[in-house]
Amino acid sequence: VQLQASGGGLVQAGGSLRLSCAASGGYSVTLVMAWFRQAPGKERTFVAALSGRNFGTRYADSVKGRFTISRDNAKNTVYLQMNSLKPEDTAIYYCATTSDGAALSYDVGVLRRRMGSWGQGTQVTVSS
Repeated sequence: VQLQASGGGLVQAGGSLRLSCAASGGYSVTLVMAWFRQAPGKERTFVAALSGRNFGTRYADSVKGRFTISRDNAKNTVYLQMNSLKPEDTAIYYCATTSDGAALSYDVGVLRRRMGSWGQGTQVTVSS
């Protein structure tokens, strides 16, 4: 599966952005779709994931209540709606996918290693 992320940009604190990730080449409605982010000098960390089977979701504590992950299977696209953005949300955001239907139950480190395909990343910068 090939993934193409878009929608990043520069926004003031408190603002909103919606990231998109278009999938091609083997997309399936059963795939687990996820977002990760990587700030300069830091490790790539989990943000949100969405199951393809029962639309279960999982979020990092730092984004709960502010970010929402969703998907449009007709468009082979997953979204990340980001509201109430903070300067600490500044990072490159990556979409990823895995066919492992149990992925949402894993420790986040395992979840990251289970991702089979990654997009190229889109930069999100939140100014204070």
